[in-house]
Amino acid sequence: MIEFQPAPGRLPAGHRVYAIGDIHGCLDRLRELHAAIAADLAARPVEQALLLHVGDYVDRGPDSAGVVRMLAAGDPLPGVATVNLMGNHERTMLDALDGVGPSATDWMISGGREALASWGGDPDAPRNTWPAHVPEPDMAFLRGLALRHQVGGYFFAHAGIRPGVALGAQTDQDLLTIRNSFLYSEQDFGVVVVHGHTPRAAPEVRHNRIGIDTGAVFGGKLTCAVLEADRVGFLQS
Repeated sequence: MIEFQPAPGRLPAGHRVYAIGDIHGCLDRLRELHAAIAADLAARPVEQALLLHVGDYVDRGPDSAGVVRMLAAGDPLPGVATVNLMGNHERTMLDALDGVGPSATDWMISGGREALASWGGDPDAPRNTWPAHVPEPDMAFLRGLALRHQVGGYFFAHAGIRPGVALGAQTDQDLLTIRNSFLYSEQDFGVVVVHGHTPRAAPEVRHNRIGIDTGAVFGGKLTCAVLEADRVGFLQS
């Protein structure tokens, strides 16, 4: 049973969003959470449901390849529309595999060793050998990830937005990596931002944002915000 509380935003009647925080290769927990969502939908059908993942599918955890493979296959919840956002870890992985700048080192120190190994690659092998281990469907999925999504009174982005900048003018870098200037802002953004990126012990519900990274890969829970009408509840695995 989901315990709901008043939400800072609102969705149109007949809509529900299931937004899942940072996964980081925790495939078993993601499967458990998808099963819990399916059970909720069976118990409480809704006209328009949306499953949304806020990014950071890879790095640190045990099965980045498995997470990407499952999401790339499409329809993790048959019949439910799905939106997959990009996280900073996907951006770093792509840059590393594409040979962009110093990103190979950045990727390795931020969990890329575990991610590459999950695809059967050797993190200690030359960088130019890495791309051969990641199948093209997985790369196409990663390259095709969205940076933002908006529905009703909610705006979804991996990290957040820069206060004082119009939603349409937000940079990719801020959507993927912003922290303090967003997290500590009391500004009314005109929408409620639902985000991950910054792990907390529990979901954060503020008047202008909802944070759903609860550190699954660090021993915490994998969290799904359930948004409907003017209320919010949480599922965890």
